[in-house]
Amino acid sequence: MSKILIRGAKVLGGEAQDVLIDGAVIAEVGAGLSADGVDEVVEADGKVLLPGLVDLHTHLREPGREDSETVLTGTQAAASGGYTAVFAMANTFPVADTAGVVEQVYRLGQEHGYCDVQPIGAVTVGLEGQKLAELGAMHESAAGVTVFSDDGKCVHDAVIMRRALEYVKAFGGVVAQHAQEPRLTEGAQMNEGTVSAELGLGGWPAVAEESIIARDVLLAEHVGSRVHICHLSTAGSVEIVRWAKSRGIDVTAEVTPHHLLLTDELVRSYNPVYKVNPPLRTEKDVMALREALADGTIDIVATDHAPHPHEDKDCEWAAAAMGMVGLETALSVVQQTMVETGLLDWAGVADRMSVKPAEIGQATGHGRPVSAGEPANLVLVDADYRGDVDPAGFASRSRNTPYEGRELPGRVTHTWLRGKATLADGKLA
Repeated sequence: MSKILIRGAKVLGGEAQDVLIDGAVIAEVGAGLSADGVDEVVEADGKVLLPGLVDLHTHLREPGREDSETVLTGTQAAASGGYTAVFAMANTFPVADTAGVVEQVYRLGQEHGYCDVQPIGAVTVGLEGQKLAELGAMHESAAGVTVFSDDGKCVHDAVIMRRALEYVKAFGGVVAQHAQEPRLTEGAQMNEGTVSAELGLGGWPAVAEESIIARDVLLAEHVGSRVHICHLSTAGSVEIVRWAKSRGIDVTAEVTPHHLLLTDELVRSYNPVYKVNPPLRTEKDVMALREALADGTIDIVATDHAPHPHEDKDCEWAAAAMGMVGLETALSVVQQTMVETGLLDWAGVADRMSVKPAEIGQATGHGRPVSAGEPANLVLVDADYRGDVDPAGFASRSRNTPYEGRELPGRVTHTWLRGKATLADGKLA
């Protein structure tokens, strides 16, 4: 086990300090630490040091869609973006609705070692919304699943949703809901509003999301269980979650980086890279999401990293798959939309992108303070950097980013997982 001295880093954006890593843990934090006996010195030069990021919503696609992503390439993308733990969604082929499939994903993550991979189990068999999956068996498996979601589809049946909330309550689990009333989004292509009317594209109304959130927070209150709202995207959804929290309902919510920055005006280009579920909303929604993330109504940022092969996105709008890659650009987008606007400081970013997602998902050893005795899961960020996004340099197997050619701030230079560099000087270790 080696000793690494990170010299002159701004811990959580504060004053420059030195951080000594000894093996898998942080040994000391302070000014002017000695380099005696150290194996490596990393000159941080005022870069920002944060706890390793945790993504509660990642699509790694393996098993079944290795043409778009694998556990290896997805975790390499995660390390490149500063993540030390990701939660892998269940909509694989076969679906992760049994102990066997979640254990396969979990062991692949352990084998590759670029970040910790915690599988998310499906709520219903085959994501079909008809019958509860093996929730208990997945929790008791080697993967120890605590988060369950049919993401990509909504658990639209209220009885099934209630039963799922009741079941996971027994072991402290959480149901993460993809809030989309399917009958209200049949044929929908983009956000319902002025732009959809002008373009003649089927509209995706905000109420399709909001009605499910309203129902589910009431179900969670009735059952006394935990519910998490995936990729919240509308101002109305913010108000429902805010109301639910004021009543003491155990609800948490996430927002994606793209919903913090992009709007439905971009769909005028008909570029399928902007086609996503839920759809890009209005400027009013974007501003409401930013404010809600700042005031804590929205608990976390989650990428909804959704890789697709070239042929599934480079086609006409109606036929294109929904989704964007996001692991390698998430921190930069949050810096632009939240830090540079003054809505969050770097400590707030650490809270929303590391501490809280680790708490919600029960990711042991992640989201911990940057202090002596804690696991050395860390990310070093050059916050002064600015550059255009070039997907050709992505570690992800897919390139469906909405930011190609866009200038974004910040660049992850180093990521450490339990003291081992997974990214060093911007290159995968």
